[in-house]
Amino acid sequence: MSLPPDRLSRFARHIVLPEVGGAGQVALASAHVALVGCGGIGSPALQYLAAAGIGRLTLIDSDVVEDSNLQRQTIFAPADIGQPKAELAAQWVKRFDPALETRTVVERVDTENAAQILTGADIVLDGCDNFATRLVVSDHCVSAQVPLTSAAIGRFQGQVANFAGHLPDEPCYRCFIGDAFDADDCDTCAADGVLGAMAGMIGCFAAMQAIRIILVGHAALGDPQWGQLHLSDGLGTSLRTLRIAKDPDCRACSPS
Repeated sequence: MSLPPDRLSRFARHIVLPEVGGAGQVALASAHVALVGCGGIGSPALQYLAAAGIGRLTLIDSDVVEDSNLQRQTIFAPADIGQPKAELAAQWVKRFDPALETRTVVERVDTENAAQILTGADIVLDGCDNFATRLVVSDHCVSAQVPLTSAAIGRFQGQVANFAGHLPDEPCYRCFIGDAFDADDCDTCAADGVLGAMAGMIGCFAAMQAIRIILVGHAALGDPQWGQLHLSDGLGTSLRTLRIAKDPDCRACSPS
């Protein structure tokens, strides 16, 4: 695959980076990313995935825009209130870069539909707001042997990690969380609050980590950082990284 002149011009600042180059930009253009959640994390993540030239985007969200979303969900405006987020996200992509291909899914991922919704994705970026969906997505990624970028925020904190639980020595998201949160009983932004700028930071960080996975093998951006949980503290302006161990008894990724 080669890039036409207009795409070479658009992505010139990528291509001049030795760590990306022409081969890396072609890899981005050839990639298919499924984005689970088009809200606080999904909005900025989508903006920078699209800006990177990700060729195919599956946009998944069962929710509609509310006025309280506008403080952090940057692709929406007051006129969008009441409309499906996934469809509006696809419209934003089409205005931003008509060359990108989008598919919208206005429903929630569950055990019954995960394989159909996420089919064909090279990477899944999960920024949804509940543990039940996150675990379903993670379990599907393990069974389908698809890398997962997981991102979450709350108040002034955020976390991002890349998972490849299908690989022998790498953990999956369930290794990190366990089985206790399969029900919809987690805290929410509505209850606890969230600083809008934190959503932007973590969404962009998640996009960067997904791009890192795509470029492995095509460019010199670095390793995919499997199982490294990056914790961001907005109040203390700090970032620390923890290594997640593979759970030998994990029901999703354990060989047994």
